[in-house]
Amino acid sequence: MKYKVYLKSILIPLILGFIVGFITSKSMDYSTLVKPVLAPPSILFPIVWSILYILMGVSYGILKTNKLSEESKKIYYLQLGVNLLWSIIFFTFKLRFIALLWIILLDMLVILMIKYFYKNNKVAAYLQIPYIVWVLFATYLNLAIYLLNR
Repeated sequence: MKYKVYLKSILIPLILGFIVGFITSKSMDYSTLVKPVLAPPSILFPIVWSILYILMGVSYGILKTNKLSEESKKIYYLQLGVNLLWSIIFFTFKLRFIALLWIILLDMLVILMIKYFYKNNKVAAYLQIPYIVWVLFATYLNLAIYLLNR
């Protein structure tokens, strides 16, 4: 029955990410923005986020099938909510500076989440390394796009 825990844990961030992607798709202006040198092509984003959401779900599933602290559960869902709202702030509302502050909050929450995950299960924490690397890169992109498109 562990597969049901993992399936649910993976599907939640994937489905929520898809919903936010659908919501923001009508206001997506990435192709029209002045972007920094390291900006990836737009096709890369849904691929990377799908992989990251799967890793996020696997990590959470590992914790749910072993030992999930209340702190880990709270920080997981808090960072997921902050993650999902960033796209709406950045693309739908086009509040690039607010989105920058928001993604810095996300950086801190993901680091905190990894710390909590590490206390419970090292593998669950290590699976989040690509996530924090990508979010830090996204922070750079957010800052650069804000500065280049003022």
